[in-house]
Amino acid sequence: MFEPVVATFITSGARLLTGARSLWLGCAPQAEQRIYFANHSSHGDFVLLWASLPPALRTITRPVAGTDYWLKSGLRRYLINRVFNGVLIDRERKEPSENPLQPMLDALAKGDSLIIFPEGTRNLEDGLLPFKSGLYHLAKSYPQVQLIPVWIANLNRVMPKGRVLPLPLLCTVSFGAALSVDEDESKTQFLERSRNVLLSLAEEQA
Repeated sequence: MFEPVVATFITSGARLLTGARSLWLGCAPQAEQRIYFANHSSHGDFVLLWASLPPALRTITRPVAGTDYWLKSGLRRYLINRVFNGVLIDRERKEPSENPLQPMLDALAKGDSLIIFPEGTRNLEDGLLPFKSGLYHLAKSYPQVQLIPVWIANLNRVMPKGRVLPLPLLCTVSFGAALSVDEDESKTQFLERSRNVLLSLAEEQA
């Protein structure tokens, strides 16, 4: 099996190219079931976040990714299915009756951890786009799973759109304290609070 070798090559390369530092500011890298939710500014975000986890955590943590991008070629299919063990979702939803969260719910039911991007799409500007509702529904369905905010800094500047070689800037991947949905908290309130928590991590690293 070549997948562990490929995974080691990718994670080592990601850390080398970005000079990435993992900052565990509000939690420890423990083997607990978690949903890591992060800002999204580059196609390399989940790779860098996944590479920033200790090897024992990478084996139980699955990035959530769109089928429209990752099923376009044989190489992408191999990487997302065999190396990253990703959870694929159909963002175009050809069947309106299908629950787009179901693949993530199934993964959580198996005990897996997830990497998700609540903005739903890449944000090429500063700050954060409004969060989609998926994070709230996952948290309500699995309240025992820790929600860990993660701020990825500088990756969009290291590899800006259209550039072949990376710029010599250091990236940081900052892991914050776990949060959960309060009993009397509405969806809107929770999404705003979780978004503000993520922004506060960015301010700490500014």
